[in-house]
Amino acid sequence: MKILHLVPSYKPAYIYGGPVESIAHLCEALTAAGEDITVYTTTANGNTELEVDPGKIYLVEGVKVIYFKRQTKDPLHFSIGLLKYLYKNCKTFDVVHIHSWWNIPGFAGLFICKKKRIKVVLSPRGMLSDYIIYHSKSRVKQFAHQLFGKSLLSYSYLHATAASEMEECRRMIPGWKGMMIPNINNLPQVNIIKKQNPVFTLLFLSRIHPKKGLELLFEAIGRINVPVHLKIAGSGDEAYISSLKQKAADLGITSKLQWIGWKDRKEKFDVLMQADIFVLPSYNENFGNVVIEALHTGTPVLVTEGVALSAFIKEHGLGWVCKAEPTSIQAALEAAMQDKAKRCAVTSAAPGIIDKYFSPEVLVKQYRDMYGEVVNLKMQVTRK
Repeated sequence: MKILHLVPSYKPAYIYGGPVESIAHLCEALTAAGEDITVYTTTANGNTELEVDPGKIYLVEGVKVIYFKRQTKDPLHFSIGLLKYLYKNCKTFDVVHIHSWWNIPGFAGLFICKKKRIKVVLSPRGMLSDYIIYHSKSRVKQFAHQLFGKSLLSYSYLHATAASEMEECRRMIPGWKGMMIPNINNLPQVNIIKKQNPVFTLLFLSRIHPKKGLELLFEAIGRINVPVHLKIAGSGDEAYISSLKQKAADLGITSKLQWIGWKDRKEKFDVLMQADIFVLPSYNENFGNVVIEALHTGTPVLVTEGVALSAFIKEHGLGWVCKAEPTSIQAALEAAMQDKAKRCAVTSAAPGIIDKYFSPEVLVKQYRDMYGEVVNLKMQVTRK
């Protein structure tokens, strides 16, 4: 099959966090499996642009990628070149897979495909969650959804990465035809060797963003009376990071924190392995690639209920799940610190469980089956 992936940003724009990696892993796995994959994206790289030649075809880890210059920066990523090229060439593909929403490539891309009657898979990547819709600028999003979003989305075939995301999306579009398939993670072979940390060590490794709940974690740490050390790995808006550092100072926990910056692929897995526990206190997380990565290294996890993988963590006993509230996070942290036997059990069991449920070989077959189903659908695809 010839499959086009339409995405506002692509590797090496790692500033956008997990989605960039997971989309790239999907495209690479599909290419390796024999599918004809092309990516249309923008030169987006946060407040800067990737150093690429717009309009040129690049081979990125074997995947054909065309980057287009954007006329506006985050979050809309408007690119007239991308849209013109899509309009001209979309009929050469069997399926167009659009990733994300609430940006111009998503809106306009789906509009073009609908007009041209091209089969479309849409992965919201968390952008249709209750948190996103009812948080900042909710009135604008709700108005846009009613004005044109619902009609456009109803044309597409939904791909959700977790059951909770599927449920949220179907509350937005009742009867939306679709399938749930987890993200593909390209996990390296690791030799798990845990060291004894002098102080119980927590790790947060993710994009530093308000939805990640770091303020809640800081407040929880401020309530704990035993020594604890939190490593914070990631990048984000400098003004927001400064506000977090000020909050830590106000809470008197600055000495308990270590800001270690963004980590590349090799560094990331080393850092994950050496933590006593990985913490992701997000208000909302449509998947959480780094949770899978932490468990792959044998590190137990503590996540909030807003992390889509929380149900999987509970079901398999791979860590602790709590509410996105300081007192609940505090209680979960204290329970994790006190239960060394459970932490050791997770270290032993987690890598095998992750390999069973999230191996690329298993998941890529599910994605290929999904595209095959979409190709064979009649063009009606749940119009409303």
